[in-house]
Amino acid sequence: MKNMLTILSNALCRITGRNVGAQTVSEGTRVVVSRSYADFTPKATFDIKKCDVHRLEEGPPVKAELTREQGLQYYHIMQTVRRMELKADQLYKQKIIRGFCHLYDGQEACAAGIEAAINPSDHLITAYRAHGYTYTRGVPIKEILAELTGRKGGVAKGKGGSMHMYAPNFYGGNGIVGAQVPLGAGIALACQYQGNNQVCAALYGDGAANQGQLFESFNMAALWKLPCIFICENNKYGMGTSVERASASTDYYKRGDYIPGIRVDGMDVLCVREATKFAADHCRAGKGPIVMELQTYRYHGHSMSDPGVSYRTREEIQEVRSKSDPITMLKERMLSNNMASVEEFKEIDVAIRKEVEEAAQFATSDPEPPLEELCNHIFSNDVPLEVRGTHRWSTLKSVS
Repeated sequence: MKNMLTILSNALCRITGRNVGAQTVSEGTRVVVSRSYADFTPKATFDIKKCDVHRLEEGPPVKAELTREQGLQYYHIMQTVRRMELKADQLYKQKIIRGFCHLYDGQEACAAGIEAAINPSDHLITAYRAHGYTYTRGVPIKEILAELTGRKGGVAKGKGGSMHMYAPNFYGGNGIVGAQVPLGAGIALACQYQGNNQVCAALYGDGAANQGQLFESFNMAALWKLPCIFICENNKYGMGTSVERASASTDYYKRGDYIPGIRVDGMDVLCVREATKFAADHCRAGKGPIVMELQTYRYHGHSMSDPGVSYRTREEIQEVRSKSDPITMLKERMLSNNMASVEEFKEIDVAIRKEVEEAAQFATSDPEPPLEELCNHIFSNDVPLEVRGTHRWSTLKSVS
């Protein structure tokens, strides 16, 4: 019996990647192999893809250091965003979420990597695919899902929906294509004016990259040396149009012309983190703006009304999932370098699923905002005022 337990223990160690020398305890016919944190590699250095650069003598480093704590944190963030978006997909198909809904699954390394490289006091503004950034900027899952279902407990009190979520130093969620970029330049101007050594990350997609207002923003930012990181999340398709069909030049990192640029592997959280650190340091040094292109991929269609397979094949999507998935890539790095165990990742996954399910329960049971609150918060710190409704004889009151 003792020999059989030893054989089972060794087999379990091989399957889980745990040390054979770990403590083994017999509980009837079940074998439990315990392992202390001291058994794990606390820190490792990884080779990352070299960035293409424009108007720069050198780019971000080609090696990235990762601690065990950082790795587990990045995994938790990305997996949470993934599970949250899949739950949003489910609620939309059940017609609990209505209207516009643009999901972020596949692009999680962008949000996690950027947030790991900037400070909470730095600023971020993005387009309408905003759920991931809303979470990384500190908004709880339940407030995000409740906003999607239009409930009072939502981050914008149920009146913003998918495209209009906000948090401290996070300016949304903007529904007009490209309109957030000049706003981001304005936030960077405020940072420069106040002399607070902060930066603004202004994100847009490849579909917005041909907007005239981007180039006006580039020009002003370059003239005034604004601390703005212009970030193009190139997920290969603007709605249903591939970048090759939409842009005469798909080198989006060179679009600033007189502004330096870098092109980054947006599916690798470590690449994104190191590139964003490099870009933020550039801005903080008073060198002006920088353009950063993140090459990424979305698994869902453009929005929930887009099945996402009329302009690309299912095989293409599956190939990206199997070869470049950001969550799988980080997980395999950590496992192959003995930085975590399979069981640990499973425990994190279970905890995230539970949190998302509880958030979904809240988002479907919380009441909708009452009609009398419809016009509240139009202005900040202002006296209450009457707002005309759809009928001339129907007035509502706005309270700040």
